[in-house]
Amino acid sequence: MTAQHLSPLARFTGDANPYGGGDPYADHRSADFPFTQYANLADRQLGAGVIAANDEFFAQRENLLLPERAEFDPEHFGHKGKIMDGWETRRRRGASAEHPWPTAEDHDWALVRLGAPGVVRGIVIDTAHFRGNYPQAVSVEGASVPGSPSPEELLADDVKWTTLVPRTAVGGHAANGFAVDVEQRITHLRVNQHPDGGIARLRVYGEVVPDPQWLSVLGTFDVVALENGGQVEDASNLFYSPATNTIQPGRSRKMDDGWETRRRRDQGHDWIRYQLVARSEIRAVEIDTAYLKGNSAGWASVSVRDGVDGEWVEVLPRTRLQPDTNHRFVLAGPTVGTHARVDIFPDGGISRLRLFGSLTEEGAARLAARHQELGG
Repeated sequence: MTAQHLSPLARFTGDANPYGGGDPYADHRSADFPFTQYANLADRQLGAGVIAANDEFFAQRENLLLPERAEFDPEHFGHKGKIMDGWETRRRRGASAEHPWPTAEDHDWALVRLGAPGVVRGIVIDTAHFRGNYPQAVSVEGASVPGSPSPEELLADDVKWTTLVPRTAVGGHAANGFAVDVEQRITHLRVNQHPDGGIARLRVYGEVVPDPQWLSVLGTFDVVALENGGQVEDASNLFYSPATNTIQPGRSRKMDDGWETRRRRDQGHDWIRYQLVARSEIRAVEIDTAYLKGNSAGWASVSVRDGVDGEWVEVLPRTRLQPDTNHRFVLAGPTVGTHARVDIFPDGGISRLRLFGSLTEEGAARLAARHQELGG
């Protein structure tokens, strides 16, 4: 049996077949959701975390944000029962022998701090390997709370929660996807499963909306970094890894933590195009090829344009790159722009791109206005 890939509008309901041996993902139900073009705001690498849950009897809440897909070992049991790679709560019960069933309002919940605040465009709740013990339905709410609130503060009566995903039936052993149409800056989520059960992985796709006051205090910062509001618009090739890796925080920790293209057999070259956090003045460039030892790009150039209709201006000419090396370049003069492009020759990869500069007066004003408009 092969995995089922349905349309992005598909809704998975009902049990999956019991595990019958072989590849546990062979009958996993999934779809190609268009919103996955955005960055995962619930990425641990950005600083996301599951900070509380009302119950995690069978499996720990932290598993929800693990970057790799959920694993399944049919022989793995512990003192509490089957050990699952996800978040799983105990079975809920009713109030009495006459009413042994949970009520319609009974549910379990987990509080998730997003790694970077932003506008959520889509959510995937994957119940991989939860075939007969997944929740009947799920719902997701979002809130915008400044600072670093405790679970108790988030659960206080004065916190306003907005529904991102209404209570919706889901299927077992399936990647359940939900497009979100809420124009609001979100810092935390409350993930609910009705009435109980297990969820393997949570992915929250969206656009980062940074705090303009924080960026103003920093002065000079990385104006293309994902955590500061930069984003990838397009790339020539995504064969081995996503281009968004190049603007993740920190240095790459292994080869697939960067961007690598397939081997070219023509005379072309590969590239990534970015949108900066806002209109910025760029003064320095960093290109890192960490862990790309036999497959780093041979040469790279960086160009900037001001506005979507602006002309591309090369700020770093085609320059030889070394494997597994961080390269730093001070520009001859500051360059103002809203978009950037890195071109690599002929193929290969880079692990990180950093563009250091500061917001222009216009860029700072637009960023502040959007932050306020989205309820930040």
